[in-house]
Amino acid sequence: MRFALKTMCALLFVLPLFAQETLPADMRASIDKAAAEILSKTGVPSASIAVVRDGKTAYVHAYGNAKLDPAMPATTAMRYSIGSISKQFTSAAILMLAEEGKLSLDDKVVRWLPELTRANEVTIRELLSMTSGYQDFWPQDYVMPNMLNPVTAQQIMDEWGKKPLDFEPGTKWQYSNTNYVIAGVIVERVAGMSYLDFLQKRVFTPLQMTTVFNTDLSPLLPEDPSRYLRYAAGPSRPAPKEGRGWMFAAGELAMTPSDLAKWDISIIDQSVLKPQSYRQLEHEILLANGTGTHYALGVNVSMVDGRRQISHGGEVSGFTARNEVYPDERAAIIVLTNLDATDASSQLATKIANVLFAATDPATQAALDQMKKIFADLQKGKINRTQFTSNANAYFSDLAVKDFASSLGPLGTPQEFTQIQQSLRGGMTLRRYRIKFANKTFRLTTFIMPDGKLEQYQIAAAE
Repeated sequence: MRFALKTMCALLFVLPLFAQETLPADMRASIDKAAAEILSKTGVPSASIAVVRDGKTAYVHAYGNAKLDPAMPATTAMRYSIGSISKQFTSAAILMLAEEGKLSLDDKVVRWLPELTRANEVTIRELLSMTSGYQDFWPQDYVMPNMLNPVTAQQIMDEWGKKPLDFEPGTKWQYSNTNYVIAGVIVERVAGMSYLDFLQKRVFTPLQMTTVFNTDLSPLLPEDPSRYLRYAAGPSRPAPKEGRGWMFAAGELAMTPSDLAKWDISIIDQSVLKPQSYRQLEHEILLANGTGTHYALGVNVSMVDGRRQISHGGEVSGFTARNEVYPDERAAIIVLTNLDATDASSQLATKIANVLFAATDPATQAALDQMKKIFADLQKGKINRTQFTSNANAYFSDLAVKDFASSLGPLGTPQEFTQIQQSLRGGMTLRRYRIKFANKTFRLTTFIMPDGKLEQYQIAAAE
């Protein structure tokens, strides 16, 4: 996607709210460059980011225009809708109530909502882990006409919570906003107060998250970003606002990246919930047949380049977002944008992660420089065999070196040479790279021995 920029300066407009620029200048420059490129490529009007490093907010910046006509540069003081990233706050509320003994994750829904389909079989855990079978009321990436009208949580449950289940509880995984509307109602009934009042008292105020806004009650304020959508490759156009009530407990929150960073830091420090609750929040749910879901309670759980990642995306009309927490590295990345149906926030989060973790692992940059030099040599039909093990040298026969040179040499200098994965395997360090040219992309897979020698340097075509 692309959109007309008046000037590159407008795209690169940056206004930090706080003097939280503890990242080195070269890292900041790399992040700024990535943001400019991704906004230009995807057509996203603006992005606002926060980066947590060593358990502290280290970089907060905004890019592009929060409003297009007339143009209003984005600032880090602006609130963006975070969409379904809100779900982990609902899970936290349930876990707090469980800590007080007021409910259990294995309680059946029938205890509070006996009228719902098979409420005597579905548990709270299945609601939060998307394994209940309740049908999603909003799988679409646009706002349907009926969603422009106000609705209540009870009406959503009456229509979607009383349908036959899409599958037997616990046997499949299917993303469903309906689950979290039900969970939000349970929070209110158990806590004896509104869902947002409970979160304000137990989470937002203790963490000093002062910018949180409930977009389920009203649109963002004029000083905040406008919401946009695009039809195919057309221009960015104003996106409609969902009717009141549709996002209850599933995607209603808006805030600055700085405030969301405070929440991420609380996950890293385990400062709001008890340790056992965090284990529940981040524990991957298995289906009845033992298959993993890569989902816990309102968060995705995975290993990315050998690092444990707790993450979630968010999308409501006119906004998309990405939140990634790396608890063991005490790091987090938040990217909020004001265009829907785009993966720009994920793209930028990935770029930031590459910058952030390359800097924290000095061997990454040294390895990258080495792989680039080997590649350039192979393009010329040369190889320094002292860098390789005997196995790798056997692989690089005269014929192999000739084929490397004849197939790669004419391509010239790569447009991109980036590490995309790192992990351990077979007592070696596995590093994978993406090598892009104008019309071709390759994947480089390397294995590095503990003594630094290369056991593998293998290149294959990639999509």
